[in-house]
Amino acid sequence: MKKISVLIPCFNEVDNVEPMSFAVVNVLTEALSQYDYELLFIDNCSTDGTREKLEEICGKNKKIKAIFNVTNFGQFNSPFYGMCQTTGDCTISMCCDFQDPVELLPRFVEEWEKGHKIVSGIKTSSKENPIIYFLRSMYYKLIRNMSDTQLIEHFTGFGLYDKTFVNLLRELDDPIPFLRGIVAEYGHGFNRMEIEYEQAKRRAGVTHNNFYSLYDAAMLSITSYTKVGLRLATLLGFLSSGLSLLIALVYLAMKLINWNDFQAGNTPLILGVYVIGSVQLFFIGLLGEYILNINTRVIHRPLVVEEKRINFDSDLGGQGQSEQN
Repeated sequence: MKKISVLIPCFNEVDNVEPMSFAVVNVLTEALSQYDYELLFIDNCSTDGTREKLEEICGKNKKIKAIFNVTNFGQFNSPFYGMCQTTGDCTISMCCDFQDPVELLPRFVEEWEKGHKIVSGIKTSSKENPIIYFLRSMYYKLIRNMSDTQLIEHFTGFGLYDKTFVNLLRELDDPIPFLRGIVAEYGHGFNRMEIEYEQAKRRAGVTHNNFYSLYDAAMLSITSYTKVGLRLATLLGFLSSGLSLLIALVYLAMKLINWNDFQAGNTPLILGVYVIGSVQLFFIGLLGEYILNINTRVIHRPLVVEEKRINFDSDLGGQGQSEQN
């Protein structure tokens, strides 16, 4: 009997974990009853009672598992690590707030059985804030134009992944994995297909996405999958240097000929300094993002350090595992 793993990352989702577990188990035991299953929650150090609720849920069903992280390892590391801990013939990754429709699971599995080793859920519309959705759309288009890898628009990671792809993830040894980019980069070799859906509103609680988390996602994708930022910095650096030299020569010539109409004082020089300085500061910051990316990879800390595991067999590593595999 084939086994389906469902991975659900969570952080402060006390009002959602129990209804989500009921909804997923209901689909797995009714619409997909011909398969064995496991449901794995990986908690990113929740502080609102989510962990206590997960312990209660796991106590009632041994096929529901949980991993508790010792601290919050971010929106990318924790789901990636959790996927690498699944044991099914395929793994379905979805969020805990019901924005990823549970009813799509049988469709994902159907396409998987047809030979598609990656089945990606793609948002065609969303009931979230329309301004946020518009900004996301602009971001995806920008990244697609900047990157050699054609990143997938409105793909959040929601989808099904065959165990062969999960094994690839285990072998990557990437300390800051960006699953959306990895799927875009290698998906064609796994016969990837897309299923469209409308993103629902969050069932309960508040979103944990804010400006910093969205900025972090954008910078990770830019610094991991594009060279345009560095190339643009180099080109504009040359242009700024040439413009600075031109302003300096013009200003010197005006002083030497003592042009009577030249009454602007230091205005041209000041304007040149401010304009060129702002350009330089912007690209110094961008270069800093690339350096931060490199620094994180060089330090190579573990993706996640576990505090506790629930309902895992002893041969899967027990508690306190901090390796990727």
